[in-house]
Amino acid sequence: MNKNDIFEIEITGTTDEGDGVGRAEGMAVFVPYALVGEVVSVIIVKVMKSFAYGKLLEVVKPSNFRIKAECEYFYKCGGCRFWNVEYEQELEFKRKHVEDCINRIGKINIDVPKTIGCESNKGYRNKGQFPVTDDGIGIYAQHSHRVIDVEKCIIQGEENPAVLSAVRDWMNECGVEPYNEEKHSGCVRHIYTRCGESGVMVCIVTRTECVPHGERLVEILRERVERLSGVLHNYNEKRTNVVLGKRFRTLWGEDYLVDSIGHCRFKLSPLSFYQVNNAQTKVLYDKVAEFAELSGNEVVWDLYCGIGTIGQYLAKDVKKLVGIEVVPQAIENAKENARLNGIENAEYYCGTAEELAPKLKGEKPDTVILDPPRKGCEESLLKTVAKTKAKKIVYVSCKPSTLARDLRILEDLGYKTVKVQPVDMFPRTHHVECCVLLCRT
Repeated sequence: MNKNDIFEIEITGTTDEGDGVGRAEGMAVFVPYALVGEVVSVIIVKVMKSFAYGKLLEVVKPSNFRIKAECEYFYKCGGCRFWNVEYEQELEFKRKHVEDCINRIGKINIDVPKTIGCESNKGYRNKGQFPVTDDGIGIYAQHSHRVIDVEKCIIQGEENPAVLSAVRDWMNECGVEPYNEEKHSGCVRHIYTRCGESGVMVCIVTRTECVPHGERLVEILRERVERLSGVLHNYNEKRTNVVLGKRFRTLWGEDYLVDSIGHCRFKLSPLSFYQVNNAQTKVLYDKVAEFAELSGNEVVWDLYCGIGTIGQYLAKDVKKLVGIEVVPQAIENAKENARLNGIENAEYYCGTAEELAPKLKGEKPDTVILDPPRKGCEESLLKTVAKTKAKKIVYVSCKPSTLARDLRILEDLGYKTVKVQPVDMFPRTHHVECCVLLCRT
């Protein structure tokens, strides 16, 4: 097999990222936008030792579940994966993916129920990150740092088109240059937005220490963005793929947002971790509460607590809440949010759970909440949790493969995986959130 060879292949499987998988000349071929059951014509674009990547040329025999993509950028953009398939099939793909990871990686045989779908697959994101280059302002193309210029991303909040338009006009009017990654020159690197009940926060990320004509930027944004509550500047001078630098300053308005999840309100700083889909976050947290089945007499540890969202959502039903988080600013936010919500039964500690758990005085936890980043939990942390002999662990995960690995470790440490529930927090993308209940055997 060589680059530019053309084959007609049947798609028999799907990768973790939602690409179709077929075979040609004995090799697996990965084909973006091809669906299981389809016969497609592909051109080979890259050949590896035991597999190849193909580009879809023609759908010879379409799937019964194929639909016309609603997003005009779908076949160019690297963000979404499933605008070309009926939503029920997307939910089934995510269910199967979770079940396969737990069975194959975790060596745990458990039936995974249907993924809980989202009422709307448009406009659900409350956070946006838009790179700015000579190519335009928008979203990265698949597996690339080439930017697709977009006027509107349909999974983003309704305020974002006005923000992008305002920044474009400001740059054109004032001669502000976009960032050039190769030369590490120019000014504007990213537009970063967050939307909440209290308004819209816009942050301009620049390579330069100041924002040229910043007053004019604020003026245009205030004219165009109805719910604008704050304009911030983030200074990121490093050669890096990390979007935000460490230095923020306020150009106008507030440097925070306030938002609600169910009965709780949360104050968000620009760097605060916060789930991007408000409606589904309540669904997820309700599932956590259902799995935890709290009576009001339990001590609950909320590890990787961030700004305190999950623990504070449960706080009214627990005797004592202990939150642990390694990021100092997040812990300060968690304490502030506890005051905002009138929660008096919570304590927060800054550091790693491995270090802090053995030092905590008082009662051991009855229930432990785990909500780690995509890389999952450190094995040392899981061993620390197991040593507490907590009756229940509720694990919230955004990556099925690392979840499955950690479930295997916890099972070997004396816990049994009892319930699994996928929740679609990110419609039309390949990502899926999961809530798992483990009980001590």
